[in-house]
Amino acid sequence: MIRDALLERLREGEVFDLLIIGGGSVGCGIALDAATRGLSVALVEQGDFASGTSGRSTKLLHGGVRYLEAALLRFDRVQFRLVREALFERALLLRLAPHLTRRLTLVTPVYRNLELPYIFAGLKIYDALSGKMGIGPSRLLSRTETLRRCPAIRGMGLKGGVLYYDGQFDDARMNLALALTALQHGALVVNHVEAVSLLKEKGMVAGAVARDAYTAETFRIRARGVINAAGPRADRVRLLDDAGAAPLLRPSSGVHIVLDRRFAPPDAGITIPRTEDGRVLFLLPWQGHCLVGTTDEPASCDDDPVATEGEIEYLLRHLNRYLSVRVQRSDVKAAWSALRPLLSRDPLAMTARLARDHLVTVSSSGLITVAGGKWTTYRRMAMDAVDAAVTRHSLPQCSPCCTEKILLAGAEGFDPHASLRLPEGRALPAESARHLLRTYGAKAQEVASLCHGELAEALVQGHPYLKGEVLYAVRHELALSAADVLARRLPLALIDAVAARAAAEVVICLMARELGWDAVREGKERGDLERVLPASGTT
Repeated sequence: MIRDALLERLREGEVFDLLIIGGGSVGCGIALDAATRGLSVALVEQGDFASGTSGRSTKLLHGGVRYLEAALLRFDRVQFRLVREALFERALLLRLAPHLTRRLTLVTPVYRNLELPYIFAGLKIYDALSGKMGIGPSRLLSRTETLRRCPAIRGMGLKGGVLYYDGQFDDARMNLALALTALQHGALVVNHVEAVSLLKEKGMVAGAVARDAYTAETFRIRARGVINAAGPRADRVRLLDDAGAAPLLRPSSGVHIVLDRRFAPPDAGITIPRTEDGRVLFLLPWQGHCLVGTTDEPASCDDDPVATEGEIEYLLRHLNRYLSVRVQRSDVKAAWSALRPLLSRDPLAMTARLARDHLVTVSSSGLITVAGGKWTTYRRMAMDAVDAAVTRHSLPQCSPCCTEKILLAGAEGFDPHASLRLPEGRALPAESARHLLRTYGAKAQEVASLCHGELAEALVQGHPYLKGEVLYAVRHELALSAADVLARRLPLALIDAVAARAAAEVVICLMARELGWDAVREGKERGDLERVLPASGTT
């Protein structure tokens, strides 16, 4: 098993150039950046890759239309710079992971005449900021064309619309691709291992004591530099270094709901430009369903947020103001929440207005913390963190950042039209073939080749996932629990809670056979899923 070999290497006592705490997008991005510069790297993640914020985003690679409006109205240079950087990174990621990303058409319906030129002008500025990295021009739509593209929206009072483009991606799979690519370049990245304390020598941070979540074994990992990339829980790691450290973050929680595909246009998303509390909502096609989000509520970094009925009702209320077909609570197939790691420079500011900028700080004992930011700019955050570590810890001479040229796992040789075959020579069902190609990229045939006999059967009816994918996740993708498979290697728990429950026993049986679980471990997996799936599902 890959993870056993990785743990053994961590225990050997090697002094790494860098130890990274946190396996979300930024932590795994740092591991990839540092490893490709020639540094020795270890990373530990207390849960699974993308088990927190990085796996529960709105699935958009975007510059941030809302941030652009704030930049223009308040002459906010931080927001303006953030939008420009994010638009550059958006185009870059569409190239680095073509199997996990796509250009998405978005339509903003407009019900007031004066709003048409206002929104259109803002989106033309959005286009201009993209420069040569633009992915398509915005344009005005007539009322007729707006309804043709978005037949579910309310026609009464509609004046027209504005069409623009952004990127969409599979966040959990992208996070995993970063981890696997870092692994390919020599980094040791391990999930389900928690940094429980920091090691210090002569008052300086020199590594961490880590604990395996499954065996409870503790061991020391020594490193010349330690980077705290724990996302919304970064302040908690900072307290391990300095019990009196003032918080950097003011987290908020955001809820998303998933509906049947009939509520979303098949090839476009809808942007609801302004809610009662000043947010932008998105109605997006995703994984054959309709994704709606998001809310914004203050939260504690200690929270493990769940979608409340009040937040779900908030989203449904705004949907029903814009859609011609009424959405009922019973239409919600899944609902989930995540923390956002917002930097707070103003303790009185509403979380919806806090900048999605990032910050790299170095404590007096040498702990480097990278905090804030957004998914689209993870690569730039990683670059800044590694630059700071190289300077602060006088690490061995290494090459400059080169991640803007490194294709992520599954991207090299990816052919979206490749013909996939099962071991018996049979062609895959079209929907399953599309799923494998868009999930595993160039490795799709490798996955299909594992799907022989019963493993070629559907994991659950009504979805394209195959039983063989469970074994592939265990053997090649560091999946250790049924939740790892159902919520992150596959997105089932986030799109259809009922189907995820139906698939749970099959997943547990396949993993038990592969990993040699006893009855006690199988029972624990069932209990863990009962805690995970209600947080993802409906009531």
